[in-house]
Amino acid sequence: MNDMVRGTVEMSAAMAILGTIGWFVIMSGQPIMDVVFWRCAFGAATLLVICTSLGLLRDRPPLRIIGLAALGGAAIVVNWLLLFGAFSRASISIATAVYNTQPFMLVGFGALFFAERLTLAKLTWLTIAFVGMVLIVEAAPDAGDVGTNYFAGILMALAAAFFWAVAAIVTKKLKGTPPHLIALIQVCVGVVMLAPFANLSHPLTDPWSWAMLATLGIVHTGLMYILMYGAIQKLPTHLQGSLSFIYPVVAILVDVIAFGHRLHPSQVVGAAAILIAAAGMNLGWSLWKPKPRVTSPQPIE
Repeated sequence: MNDMVRGTVEMSAAMAILGTIGWFVIMSGQPIMDVVFWRCAFGAATLLVICTSLGLLRDRPPLRIIGLAALGGAAIVVNWLLLFGAFSRASISIATAVYNTQPFMLVGFGALFFAERLTLAKLTWLTIAFVGMVLIVEAAPDAGDVGTNYFAGILMALAAAFFWAVAAIVTKKLKGTPPHLIALIQVCVGVVMLAPFANLSHPLTDPWSWAMLATLGIVHTGLMYILMYGAIQKLPTHLQGSLSFIYPVVAILVDVIAFGHRLHPSQVVGAAAILIAAAGMNLGWSLWKPKPRVTSPQPIE
């Protein structure tokens, strides 16, 4: 098996695992604060073993690296809290579709803080995503059975995408730092952040809940990071972007099969518009053919 095939398998598996995360969050039956705390705790234990086995802890990282990774970790933890909270309010399908506005958050940050140019193609994809968002929001009166607070769920998913973009911007400053080490620092920050708020005085006695929480930490954090980062090292960027859309597709299928959530037609169109726009933004699709370059005739010598 060559690197391209192995990377494709790893990325596909990582995105498929990520797509099932909503089911484990809901089936754990625990408050979101506790779910994220235990995800961080089990994830930290798993990543500690991985980083130790890879020799990444032989030397202490510079304080600048630790500080930036910790800042990104705080954003990631808030991102998880918001996204997991959105699942029970707007359904896994809708929350995941709205969450995939992440590329547009990054574009906004790029324009605001890094003077990156907003091209006509980017603005067009942004407009398509916005139309998709409007369709999803306006479908709420006809989709009252999808969550406990539909509009709050949409806002939480949008805020989760914002904090993901913050973490992505911070991570750009960590170029050259082993990604497994970054992930370890991030989940350790989550443990410290959430320990005062998690319900640790009354530990769980239900084996099912423990199994769900352990899976979120070991599989959806530790194993998923190993697969995803392994794939990133082997695949070109455009293929990584293409395979990343396995995640929302699997999440929507899980929502339909496991929980019986059927989207209103306008929600389907809206979700599809957001995902297509995100794909276009990530993969650099163009809606117009570039004009052929006009070259001046060369003199005959």
